[in-house]
Amino acid sequence: HVAAPGSGGAAVSGAMSGGTGDGNGAERRVRIVVEYCEPCGFEATYQELANAVRDEYPDIEIESRLGGTGAFEIEINGQLVFSKLENGGFPYEKDLIEAIRRARNGEPLEKITNSRPPCVIL
Repeated sequence: HVAAPGSGGAAVSGAMSGGTGDGNGAERRVRIVVEYCEPCGFEATYQELANAVRDEYPDIEIESRLGGTGAFEIEINGQLVFSKLENGGFPYEKDLIEAIRRARNGEPLEKITNSRPPCVIL
């Protein structure tokens, strides 16, 4: 006799029980890496974004890495979700917060294509 396919999947049952929707235990660890150009003066933008992320998600791991000229690239769990080199601007905080929420819920990540223009001081 052959065991029925799917037997032994008992660990899956009960994972969605409770129904409260608070996601306790189901949230995935999220790691964010922001690569930015320090000589371009993007550190302040990174700090601003990092603070907004920490306000919303105090437990999130966010780190910075020095990047090439003009870079402000954001990876969530190793996936590039925003690229200043592609978009020419900076991400809106709300878009990044939404991407983090999706990552925590295990939803597929989409690239952030909205960007605000870089501030230019004349």
